[in-house]
Amino acid sequence: MNKLTAPPLLFHQKSWFLILGILLVAFNLRPSITAVGPLIPLIRDDLGLTNGWAGFLTTLPLLTFATFSIFSASLGNKLGNSKAILFALILLAVGTIVRILGGSWLLFLGTGLTGIGIVICNVLLIPFIKNRLPSKIGLVTAAYTTGMTMFAAIASGISAPLALDMDLGWRGSLFSWIGLLIIGILVWVPQVKNHPVNKNKSDDHIKVNVWKSRLAWNISLFMGVQSLLFFTLISWLPDMMISKGLSPVEAGLVVSLMQIIGLSGSFFAPIIAVKFKDQVGIIWVLGLMYLVGFSSLFSEVLWVNYIGLGIVGLSLGSSVSMAYTLIGLRTDHEKTTASLSGMVQSTGYYLAALGPLLFGISFDIFQNWNFLIYLALFCSVMFIYFGVKSGKSRVI
Repeated sequence: MNKLTAPPLLFHQKSWFLILGILLVAFNLRPSITAVGPLIPLIRDDLGLTNGWAGFLTTLPLLTFATFSIFSASLGNKLGNSKAILFALILLAVGTIVRILGGSWLLFLGTGLTGIGIVICNVLLIPFIKNRLPSKIGLVTAAYTTGMTMFAAIASGISAPLALDMDLGWRGSLFSWIGLLIIGILVWVPQVKNHPVNKNKSDDHIKVNVWKSRLAWNISLFMGVQSLLFFTLISWLPDMMISKGLSPVEAGLVVSLMQIIGLSGSFFAPIIAVKFKDQVGIIWVLGLMYLVGFSSLFSEVLWVNYIGLGIVGLSLGSSVSMAYTLIGLRTDHEKTTASLSGMVQSTGYYLAALGPLLFGISFDIFQNWNFLIYLALFCSVMFIYFGVKSGKSRVI
């Protein structure tokens, strides 16, 4: 009897260890970016950067996301997804160390390396989950995006206190995340042994050129708009709140709380989305929430801003989960999923990369924070437009 019951128990244990590994990877995919926003004033003053170059600190990872998304699926095919993800985590750790070692050029070099590591994980985790845990795709995607959002929020909230209250400076604050990376690497190593390079069972699958698909482009632009909103806000919302009278620590806390509120959206959006034939209704609700929330920032009353940012946070958390979920829902084969994931994240992040940089340059010229609100409202309308087209029930 023991012999008969042992294999299911072993599979159960391995499944949960695999989920733990996925969660630890997710925890490491945002802190190296979101921790920078509250530290921009310190970095800018220490290294003598303009607002444009300071904005480029957040834009650079997005450019690497966009560029290396194209090659990530091929890397996964060559090394195996699990080994490629391990390589990416190590690269992320190297970048985390390099960017705090010297002046501005090492800062940008290390930031670029972290971006490459992050995007390889971003692209390959979606087909990895679909392949290894097909019966749990909604739940694991929810947990993955929630974990990613949660640690993005934690990083935004504690980066300034680590730098100022604990006297670590901006370098020590950014370096403090190396511990979580090491834990993630150690837990992921067994996945490489458990899941060697897979010889795809369905080599006879008809290859789909996602770059020629109108639906794929709609999903890509949907991803780009929500990413542009997220990364522009993460970069510049702390500075905007400081201009309204908050301290750097308080501003970082506001951005952190905004993302914490979004955790419920990150978790429940994929679970709810997969229960419906299409996701058009959900997109409309999220888009209208954006319009209401961003409009509140025109007010000079802080509590109105806080309520609006809470609404924005809930929509932001839901949006990133929806973008990843749509990649899985709009494809019916693992190879197509990987190709679409690479395309969506490449084109999407090229669009997202424009946000922090262009706003930084426009603020240098006009010195008007309302431009941030105008940009957010425009993106909210585009979010609805491309989201409705992506949300209709069909596959590539």
